[in-house]
Amino acid sequence: MSTLLHCPSLYRYTRRCTREVQVGNLGLGGQNPIRIQSMLTSDTLDTAGCVRESLALAEAGCEIIRLTAQTKVYAANLENIARELRAAGCHVPLVADIHFKPDAAMEAAKWVEKIRVNPGNFVDKKKFLERDYTDAEYEEELERVRKAFTPLVLFCKEHGRAMRLGANHGSLSDRILNRFGDTPEGMVESALEFARIARELDYHQLVFSMKSSNVKVMIQAYRLLVRRLAEEGADWNYPIHLGVTEAGEGEDARIKSATGIGSLLADGIGDTLRVSLTEDPVYEVAPGFELAAPYQPGCVHPQTQPAAEPPAPFNPYVFTKRKADIIKRGDMTLGWNEPVRVVLPKAACEALNPADMKDFMPELAYEDCAAVEIDPRNEAEVAGLAEAPAALVTVKDGVDMPVPQAFRLLAAVIPTRHSILLKDTLGAECALSAPMAGGVNIGSLLCDGIGNAVLIRLEQDPQKAAYLGFNILQAAGVRLSKTEYVSCPSCGRTHYNIQEAAARIRAATGHLKGVKIAIMGCIVNGPGEMSDADFGYVGGAPNKINLYVGHTPVVMNIPQEEAVEHLIELIRSHGRWVDPA
Repeated sequence: MSTLLHCPSLYRYTRRCTREVQVGNLGLGGQNPIRIQSMLTSDTLDTAGCVRESLALAEAGCEIIRLTAQTKVYAANLENIARELRAAGCHVPLVADIHFKPDAAMEAAKWVEKIRVNPGNFVDKKKFLERDYTDAEYEEELERVRKAFTPLVLFCKEHGRAMRLGANHGSLSDRILNRFGDTPEGMVESALEFARIARELDYHQLVFSMKSSNVKVMIQAYRLLVRRLAEEGADWNYPIHLGVTEAGEGEDARIKSATGIGSLLADGIGDTLRVSLTEDPVYEVAPGFELAAPYQPGCVHPQTQPAAEPPAPFNPYVFTKRKADIIKRGDMTLGWNEPVRVVLPKAACEALNPADMKDFMPELAYEDCAAVEIDPRNEAEVAGLAEAPAALVTVKDGVDMPVPQAFRLLAAVIPTRHSILLKDTLGAECALSAPMAGGVNIGSLLCDGIGNAVLIRLEQDPQKAAYLGFNILQAAGVRLSKTEYVSCPSCGRTHYNIQEAAARIRAATGHLKGVKIAIMGCIVNGPGEMSDADFGYVGGAPNKINLYVGHTPVVMNIPQEEAVEHLIELIRSHGRWVDPA
C-alpha cells in the first residue's frame, strides 16, 4: 500500500483486496464480481407490489434488492414478501433499509439476509442543534449507541445476517456534526463508531458506504474511508458499496453516477453498487452493469506504466483546481480561474446553429485548439514542455492506459502552468456509452481539479455531444449551465409520486440557470442532503409537501397538486425567478 493509502497507485488499476461477506447465497467482496443492486419503490406493506417489483428486478439481473422498513409493522411484512418471493423461485438476497428504528431492525433481521443501518439516525434524531460536547458527554452518547446497537449485532452474528453501515452526507447526527462538521471526515467517523462496536462483539459481516448527492464529497469520503480502514489494520478490509445518492433522472443522473462511481472504480474501490435514479427501479440495473463491466474479474486493463511513478498531482481528499496559467485560443480564454470549456471536432461545431444552441454551443473546435498531444510516459515528449510557454496539452490517441490514469499521469509530469484538455476516449474502442464514458473519463478528473477543457467524440450527434459536454461539467459541479436538481430515487417511504412531481418541477423551473432545487421523497435524508440546495420540495405526509430554503422549512403541508405553484412563488420571493423565454 502506498502512502496514498486509498489505492496502491493513481496511474495503474488494482482492485482493492477485501474479505468476503456472505449475503444470503451471494458472496460479496473478495474475488467475487462487483454486485449490482437496486431498491423497491413499492410500499413495504404492499406484499403483491413488492413481489411483482422484485421479480422484475431479478429478471433484469439485479443481484441484491433493498426494501424500506420504516417501522416494526413494516418490517414484519418482510416475512410475507420473502416467503412469496422464495415460493416464486426468486432467491435474490433482500436488504432492509433502517432509519430511526432499532426495533424495526430487529424485526427485519428475522426475514432478510442483510440490514442497512444509517449510523446518523439509527439512535440519534437530527435536530441541527449546536452544542459543544465534552469528551465525557461524547462518550456518554456513544454508550447510548452501544446499548441500542448491540442487540442487532448479536442477532445478525447468531443468524448469519450481513450488515451495511451506510453513512449519508445528509443525515449525520448532531453529535458528529458538532465535532467534525458536515464533512467527509464526519461521514467516515460516523460509520467507524458503529464498526468498532460490531468488532468488539466479534462481528465482521460488514459492508460500508459513504453516499452524498455532491459528487466531490462522495468521492472524497469513500477515499478517506478506505484510507482510514487501512490505517486501522489489515483485518479492516471490509467490502465497499458505491452510490451517488439523489442523483436524479435521465442522462444527468447517469453522468453524475458514472462520475462518482467511476472515479472510485478506477481506484480499485467498490464491491457492489447502485445507480440511484428517480425512475422505475428496473432502469437502474443496466447502467450498474455497464459501469462495473470494465472492472469485473478477468477484464484486461492496459497496464503500461512510466519507469517511476511521480507524486500525486492532486489531493485525493480535498478539492483544489490545478492552477494553470491563462491562455487564449481565438476569443476564448482557458486556465485556472476560467470556466472549463466544451470542445467538439470542427465538423460537429460547423453543423450547429449558435442561435439554436444558445448557452450550449461548444466554445472551441478541436482543430483550432492548437493542443499539444503527448504520451505522458515518454520522457522526451514531457521534457519538451518543461521550458515551453503555457500551452493546452492533452494525451495523444492510442496511449494504452485507462483514460483517467493517463490524464492523472499527464497532470503529474507536466508543469502546472499548462492547461489540460480532457478526452472521453483515447481513440480505442470504448465499452461504455457516451454519457457513461463522459462521467468516468472526464467527470472523475474534473472532480480532482484536473482539466480546463473537455473534448467529446464518442457521441456522434453534434447537438447531443454539445449538451453532453455541458452536462458533464454540471454533474462534476464545475460549471452550471442550467437548473441543478437533487432528486431522490423514491422508495417505500416516499409520500407522493416523486417521478411525476420531478417532471412537473423540471418543466416549470428548467430555465433557471444556476438555481439548485432538491426534490426529496421524505425527511430521512431531505433536510441534510439538500442543505446546499437553494430550495427543497420534500414529502412531509401522504400527498403533502413541505418547502424548504436550504435545510430550513418555510411552508408546510401543502397539497401536492398545489405545491409546484407554491415552489415557484417561493423562488420568486427570494429573487431567483425569471420568466422563461
